[in-house]
Order: sequence, then C-alpha cells, then structure tokens
Amino acid sequence: MSRLYVDLPLASGLAFHLPEQAARHVQVLRLQPGDPLTLFNGQGGEYSATVEEMGKRHVAVTVGEHLAATRESPLQLTLVQALSATERMDYTVQKATELGVQTIQIVQSAYCSYKLAADRVEKRLQHWQGVAAAAAEQCGRTQLPQILAPIKYEQWLAKAPPADLRLLLSPIGGVPLSSLPASIGSAQVLIGPEGGFSAEEEAWAVEKGYTALLLGPRIFRTETVAPVIAALLQARYGDF
Repeated sequence: MSRLYVDLPLASGLAFHLPEQAARHVQVLRLQPGDPLTLFNGQGGEYSATVEEMGKRHVAVTVGEHLAATRESPLQLTLVQALSATERMDYTVQKATELGVQTIQIVQSAYCSYKLAADRVEKRLQHWQGVAAAAAEQCGRTQLPQILAPIKYEQWLAKAPPADLRLLLSPIGGVPLSSLPASIGSAQVLIGPEGGFSAEEEAWAVEKGYTALLLGPRIFRTETVAPVIAALLQARYGDF
C-alpha cells in the first residue's frame, strides 16, 4: 500500500485535498477513487485513507482509522555530519533516515569542499527534509529525523548536548568497535567531509570527550560512513 507524508494535522474523518507534491505522487502511481493509501505527518502513528477524487491538479482523500504504529529505534542516535556535495549529502540524509537516526546536525568544518551561502540555507534544509520524508515513506518510519541547519564545527563542540556515547570517526582512531560499552541509550557521532577532519579538529573533539573510533583498515567516503556507523550502532544498541 502507498504511504505518503503530509505536513498537515491529521484526524479520522477528515477530508481534504493532498498537498501538491503528495498529489503528484498519487497521480504517478495511477491510483483511482476508492483505492487505499496510508498517510503520516511525522507526529507518530499513521492513518489509513481512501482516494475520493482524482482531478488533473488535485487529489481528494478521506482519512480513516489511526494506527498507533511505532517503528523508531530505542537508540537516540545523532549524526554530526560535515557538509558534503549535493548528491553525497542527499545520500547521507536518505540512508540515515532509513537506518533510524533521530537527529542530523550538519556542520561546516575546515576541509569541507562544498560551501553553502547563507541565503541558500533555508532552501537546502527544505530539500533535505524532502529527501528524509521520501525515505520515511519508503521505509515505514512514522517520524522524520530532525535536520538542523549547518553551523560551524567548533560551535557544535561548544554546545553539544550530553550523550551516553560520543564518537569521532577517524582513520587514525585508536579504539575498535569491540571496545565500546555493552549498553547505551544515546550516541553522537562526528563524521568528517571528503577530506576528513583536520588534526586540530580531531584534538578539539577528544578534549570534549569524544572517543576516536577506527572502522577497520579501509578509508570510507564521507557518504559511506553514516550508513555504516548507523547500522553498526543499531545492531549493537538499537533495534537490528
């Protein structure tokens, strides 16, 4: 059954026209009046719904029963991801959503090759939120990850909230995965850009209590690291 994210209040019995993007999705799927679908708004749970009318520029639906589905991981996982090029960043957001990450904080670090002008931040945030919504539709999540606007790396380190486990992914990290604690409830992971973090940035993180973790003998691309570490942590502490 088709699942659609709608950024609207939902309630059983409600009838309304789908937002433009969701309506276009229904039209592409060639759904017809009477066909069922599932709606969710990221506030938890989801709703059954029925297509009532298909127009050239609108799709009318009626909301049915609320389903108290929860598919969120017990691990509160935050990825602190250095800004990367457009396609790579999209991949990171998509896979992080599928893997149950709760928060994605984007940071600008010394070796970031991709720069984001201040007047484009809001547009990119909306784009990344759209990537996350599409991934949530596909994977069955009923909540979307929180995607936080880019800030400087040192600003994050200065204000980072507490977590049971703080990791810095580093090609010269001295701690293997097997040495991590047996049980935690929350984790933060620092992931560098294409060129990695600078030596100074790694030293700052260690001073702030982050453990330098080594993921084996091979060097990963920045867009590969997020799904790798998210999957490993979900297997060790989450719902895998």
